[in-house]
Amino acid sequence: MSQSGVSVSPECINVFNELKLGKGTVKFIIYKLSDDYKEIVVEDSSQDTEYEVFREKLLSAKAKGIGGSEGPGPRFAVYDFEYDLKSGEGKRNKITFIAWSPDNAGIKPKMTYASSKDALKRSLNGIAVELQANDRDDIEYETIIKDVSKGTAA
Repeated sequence: MSQSGVSVSPECINVFNELKLGKGTVKFIIYKLSDDYKEIVVEDSSQDTEYEVFREKLLSAKAKGIGGSEGPGPRFAVYDFEYDLKSGEGKRNKITFIAWSPDNAGIKPKMTYASSKDALKRSLNGIAVELQANDRDDIEYETIIKDVSKGTAA
C-alpha cells in the first residue's frame, strides 16, 4: 500500500511479468488509478512496437479533478525499449518505468499519482530505468532513448 492508501491490483504485476519474460506478447503497459483513487489498475497493454502509439495514449490520458471535471491525466507506464548500440555490439533491452504527470493536469490527480508511485514500483521487479515526464518533449522517442541508453544507442 502506498502513502496515499492506494493498493496495486494483482493484474498490474501479472501483465508486467509477461512483458519482463519477453515473449513478445507485451511491449508496453499503461497503468492508471481507478476512478475512486483506491487502486492502481492496468489501463492498457499492447504488443504494438510503434512508439508513437504508446506516446499518443499517454498524451490523451484523462483524469477527473476535484470538481469532477475531466482534464489531462497522469499515468504510470512501462515500456520495453530495444536499441542498437553505437559500437555495433548488438542490441540491448531496457525495461523503463515512466511516471507521466503533465504540467496541466489537475492538482488532486497529480498529488495522488505522486504519492502512489513507489507502491507500484516496489511491486514491479526488474525495472532498469525510471523517468519522470511532465511535458510532450519529455516523452519524445529521441529524448527517452538517450536517457535509457545513456547515450550508447545508435
